[in-house]
Amino acid sequence: AGDKAETAPANPAAASAGGEGEGEGAAAVASAAGESGEAGATDAYAAIPAASRTALRIAQVKGFFLVAQAAAPAEGKEAAAALIGQGLLEAYDPAAAELKALGVDEAALRAAAESGDPAAIKKAIATLDAASKKAGGDQAAVAKGMTTIASGLYQNALVDGAVDPVEYQHSYGAALAAKAVVDADPKLASARDEIAGLVKLWPSATAPEDAAKAPATGKVLAQASRVELALSGA
Repeated sequence: AGDKAETAPANPAAASAGGEGEGEGAAAVASAAGESGEAGATDAYAAIPAASRTALRIAQVKGFFLVAQAAAPAEGKEAAAALIGQGLLEAYDPAAAELKALGVDEAALRAAAESGDPAAIKKAIATLDAASKKAGGDQAAVAKGMTTIASGLYQNALVDGAVDPVEYQHSYGAALAAKAVVDADPKLASARDEIAGLVKLWPSATAPEDAAKAPATGKVLAQASRVELALSGA
């Protein structure tokens, strides 16, 4: 699983095309899944309304910056930079043109990926947040989509009694991004307790060496379902 960030999705140009309709939707879904075919991303992009897909993309990118920000104190700048680099390759690059059109400062994103510096990460998150406001969309649907991505990724985090640190951190980042969407929208206040409960399942931003200290897959999936139910009624 650790090699997922090594290869760019097969058709980034299709995903960044500015047209609308079924072709764009199919390209976005395929791009989101990437070459790894992760069920969480595929399901999230397929389910979300087309008008909210760009906002979901921005949230997906932001998740990598959030987990890097959380992991940096324990793992250092180099590890934080690597996490961000994975996020740019997997989530940003396939839709770079689309996000830059919304004002995303790509230089700020890449500066954070190069340095892992806390100030650079904060600046990158700020440009993503500004673009997200312009993107609009149904925030409940975006939060639900990020929850789906988080639970989908976590299904690969515990394998044969061991923790895959890449899947663990990527899923945690997705959960953090979902929480950020919920916390930023007063209309989603009814889902805040459940999303907080989901994020708390990860004991730390760094994957534990002992798999017994990581949350059971079923526990993450069950809590993700509670989040999605709460968002459905928001």
